[in-house]
Amino acid sequence: MSTNSLQQHVNEPTRGNNILDLVMMTTDLSINGLEVTHKIGAHQMIDFSLEVQNPNTRTQHKQILDYKRANFELMKEELGSNNYEVLMSNKNAEECYMILKEKIATATEHPIPRKRVRPTYNHPWFSQEIKRLISARQHSYRRFKRYQTEPHRQEHIHTCRAVRRTVKSTNRNKPLSNERTKV
Repeated sequence: MSTNSLQQHVNEPTRGNNILDLVMMTTDLSINGLEVTHKIGAHQMIDFSLEVQNPNTRTQHKQILDYKRANFELMKEELGSNNYEVLMSNKNAEECYMILKEKIATATEHPIPRKRVRPTYNHPWFSQEIKRLISARQHSYRRFKRYQTEPHRQEHIHTCRAVRRTVKSTNRNKPLSNERTKV
């Protein structure tokens, strides 16, 4: 257990003189008030609360290369100014690759500017299913706008409702911190 950074939290017997029920957590998570309580059949119940912190849902910007504003002539000059025969003489393939990789990285620093972008969906409740449903809703809307028929309108209404229903149920079912958990 120690090699996987797991810690056993049940220290009392849960069936006779044996510890059969295990609560193992990584050391960075917090379990509060763990106690072995009343019996159910031959076993004793374990009652504890698990302290879970919600992930940071603030929008975090990341920087990407902006190739539309790049100065490729300057990059070509920087890459062309190196004498690769001298740099790579008496080197194996791995070392040559690392040299070339470093030269390309340094050559792209100035000629290719960076821009900040915001991730589109940064919410813990935004699942692959919701992403798929939103995509289907967008496709149904495009079809409805293109053909303007009643079946396409009904399909679009149906997909809108499916997205709304799924998002609501996901938000309703998302786990709360400090929720009492019984095993």
